[in-house]
Amino acid sequence: MGRSPASGRSSRSARPEPPLRGFLNIDKPAGMTSFDVVRAVRRATGVRRVGHAGTLDPIATGVLPVAVGEATKLIDELVGARKRYRGVIALGVETDSDDAAGAEVARRDPRGVTPEALAAALEGFRGEFMQTPPAFSAVKLAGVPAYRAARRGEPHALEPRRVVVHALQVIAVALPQVTLVVECDKGFYMRALARDLGRWLGCGAHLAALRRTAVGSFAIESAVPLDEAVERLARGGSEGLLQALDVVLSAWPALILSRASVGDARQGREFEPAPAQIRRAGRAGERARGYGPDGQLVALFEATAIPGAWHPYRVLAPPPSASVSEAQS
Repeated sequence: MGRSPASGRSSRSARPEPPLRGFLNIDKPAGMTSFDVVRAVRRATGVRRVGHAGTLDPIATGVLPVAVGEATKLIDELVGARKRYRGVIALGVETDSDDAAGAEVARRDPRGVTPEALAAALEGFRGEFMQTPPAFSAVKLAGVPAYRAARRGEPHALEPRRVVVHALQVIAVALPQVTLVVECDKGFYMRALARDLGRWLGCGAHLAALRRTAVGSFAIESAVPLDEAVERLARGGSEGLLQALDVVLSAWPALILSRASVGDARQGREFEPAPAQIRRAGRAGERARGYGPDGQLVALFEATAIPGAWHPYRVLAPPPSASVSEAQS
């Protein structure tokens, strides 16, 4: 029996699209968890491998980098990036979660806080110092997130950890609220800053609002609201949304691989570039990104103890077009 024209069109339309791969710069709305955003992107794209870099609490908004497809292999390279926040701290009220979502546990009058006292207190939160994470946090206790014990009302103590604040600027003071911009490394909690600032000033405090304005090279100015991104992705319109895999590796040195070296890298074998391909052999442990002759990112490399030798410690699958070319070569 012959196939009807309609069935032919149906067959062609059912042909799978090339899998998406890259990073989305999402402006997360309030009221959603970071994983809610991941689920929304999964539904819109049909791609199962989706992840995020740098959790934002439900009350927080702003930059949430979302990795799609092969980009999930590069999330670790982004988690350690510098972050910038704009936070509003409300003096006078402490909560059990150290933010506005928690239950009030203490209240004091903050009207006695002077500009001089505030400036002196904030000096203790610049540079490198030890910070105790909030009781309601994802920090693990015996392999279980601390927030689970906190929700059950079980007492628990988290160990202080080293954090680094590169910049802290007061934007506005309208007591009882203080608005700050903070640039920090990973592991820093704005909620803990609010809690500790309030205790230092003797009036208590909590984080009333938070907006993340940057994660590494991902800035709020180019972030796309989640609703808009999901609508465009659901229509198949990823152009202008998805950023390249290597957007998180721009500061790394680059290795240019021959076609044979691409094959070696995909098999986990070490690579020795020609002198013209990289300025120096690389110190043991140094990392680099490696590209094939077609300009596609092939793998992440680490310099070995053998001068000039680089080991591929993370290999990326080739895009469909590259797979066809490699098979035909």
